[in-house]
Amino acid sequence: MRRRTLTTAATTLAVLISSAALAAVPAAADSTKTLPVRSTADIVVDGVHQRVFVSDPSNGKIVVTDYAGTVVQQVAGLPGVTGLELSADSGTLYAAVQGADLIVALDTATGTESARYAVGDSPMSVALAGGKLWFGYGAAAEGNIGSVDLSGEQPVVTLDQDPTRLWYQAPMLDAAPGSDTLVAGAVGQSPVTLASYDVSTGTATRLAANSDGGSNLGDLQVTPDGQDVVVASGAPYKHQVFKTADLTADGSYASDAYPNSVAIAADGTLAAGIDGWYSPDVYIYKPGSTTSVREYDFPNTGNTSGSDVLPDSGLAFAPDASRLFAVTYNSEGVYSLRSLTAPTKAVTSITVNAPASAPRAQKLTVTGKVTSRVALPVGIQLTVTRTDLESPNGKTLAPVTVKADGSYSFTDTPPAGGKVKYSVHYAGDAEHAARLASDTVEVSRTKPTLTLNNNGKVYGYGADVKFTAHLGTTYKNRKVEIWANPFGSDKPNKLVKSGVVNSSGNLSVVVDLKRDTTLTAKFAGDARYQPRSVTSTVGARVSVSTAVSGHYKTQYNWGHTYHYFRQSKDPVFTATLPPYPGRQQRLQMQVYSGGAWHTTGSEYFALDSAGRSAVQITGTPPTGYRFRIRNSYVNGHGDTVNSTTHGAWKYFTFTS
Repeated sequence: MRRRTLTTAATTLAVLISSAALAAVPAAADSTKTLPVRSTADIVVDGVHQRVFVSDPSNGKIVVTDYAGTVVQQVAGLPGVTGLELSADSGTLYAAVQGADLIVALDTATGTESARYAVGDSPMSVALAGGKLWFGYGAAAEGNIGSVDLSGEQPVVTLDQDPTRLWYQAPMLDAAPGSDTLVAGAVGQSPVTLASYDVSTGTATRLAANSDGGSNLGDLQVTPDGQDVVVASGAPYKHQVFKTADLTADGSYASDAYPNSVAIAADGTLAAGIDGWYSPDVYIYKPGSTTSVREYDFPNTGNTSGSDVLPDSGLAFAPDASRLFAVTYNSEGVYSLRSLTAPTKAVTSITVNAPASAPRAQKLTVTGKVTSRVALPVGIQLTVTRTDLESPNGKTLAPVTVKADGSYSFTDTPPAGGKVKYSVHYAGDAEHAARLASDTVEVSRTKPTLTLNNNGKVYGYGADVKFTAHLGTTYKNRKVEIWANPFGSDKPNKLVKSGVVNSSGNLSVVVDLKRDTTLTAKFAGDARYQPRSVTSTVGARVSVSTAVSGHYKTQYNWGHTYHYFRQSKDPVFTATLPPYPGRQQRLQMQVYSGGAWHTTGSEYFALDSAGRSAVQITGTPPTGYRFRIRNSYVNGHGDTVNSTTHGAWKYFTFTS
């Protein structure tokens, strides 16, 4: 049918040479790339050019990627393209184009069309067997098998190769490389009909047929030796195996609910895939084994609780089984190509158990266990790395030998405090994947002395104030930062000084105070002393000035300068403060009586955008009395970014 990942002898030699040259290079990590498709029907892998081909019937195109999943080409104009098949030399890709009643041949080196063959109605699948290209075709109630003979100067298309009309609609086909046996399965039928054919003579002679293929066929593939066919149907919940000669049952591969994909590598390694949200999606079996060596459970990249899933016929191996390619899609209809490296290696699990906390410079013990579904070699060694503030790039410790029961332990005396990570790495072997695990210890550090002066003091508006941070004994780090955070959301917290303290442990900075401000001294810590920060909050008064207008003279009396007003003239007092959104000023008025000043009233007035407020005192005041007013800023009335500030008293009196 499709996933024939074949190489010629020359190509096999090239792969071997390439593998030898790359033996010292670490294995590539699994990768995932988004596919620009709305659906998929088939996937094949070209090992010669290291290309992956994915058919998209909804968009009528074939997407070509490299082994990393990066799209390198899109071949359009193939309406309803479904089944794919790679030629034995990997030079040609055959595609069944349902919407055009064609089989199209593409040059795999260039991705360009090299030929097209008009065949029966709606071809769905293609397979090479017995020296011909076979295809399943036919709409509802018209299914059959046809062939294309490519051996002559002109291709010869033969239809109706199964005169018994066994197929309701186009069947799915597959054959082993170089085989004379073709296997077909009914899609969209329950139970699933299976049939095998001898095609050695150029015509299809049925060998066997049954209806034991389960329900809802998603995929089938013939084993490389041509002896068996593995069937992935929605039910039963396993991958069934039948002999191609007579289609009698020949075992099964355990999987889970809704099998829908199968891929078999040239060496017989098998991947069994299912359409399952909450179960492992792919089960890997080594040749001759019916116990899976590892499983893949895809992540959830959509918006539901279930994981991404495989579409039907969504798996294919690289020729050397070094990679398994899986098409997946999520709940939002986004398709991806996953390149899974070293799929035949069993997963290795490592636990690392370090104490949650420990004192610095004292011995601690780390324990753990190494396990795998496939028995590990005796006496494997683990690489241990300690990462801390003294060795941020990691320091390799003595290797650790794993005991027969898989457990291990080692001791270490951490020289640095803070978070100390112990990483344990198993390099893997021919049967086991590499694994890295870690655990973190919080190692104690001494609390350093750090102070910052001036806390609680209040200064005049615009005062230049010197702040000094003092740092006590530390290990290596002598750097301190001083930050100033003025009150009000419009002013950011700002670094005003950073540097190494002097020989006395001090670092100073002068700050121009125009608002209440919180200053913070920060010490980042070092390998033996904790990080620490301390704050100092200081107040800044505002500037308050009051201008008097409307008086006819000023005169120094009773120890102050008085402003004289005619009884008929209303005084105007204009306050000016630093502007701030919503800011108000309070005007307080007093009269002198009985040898003391008495408040006659006070009121808050809003300032304009320039910080001014003009207040006119109206009425008919008595003459001969002494008055005074004062403008003030009161924290909490209008805003809170400065400290309460009282302006100077202004004295005045009235005459007739």
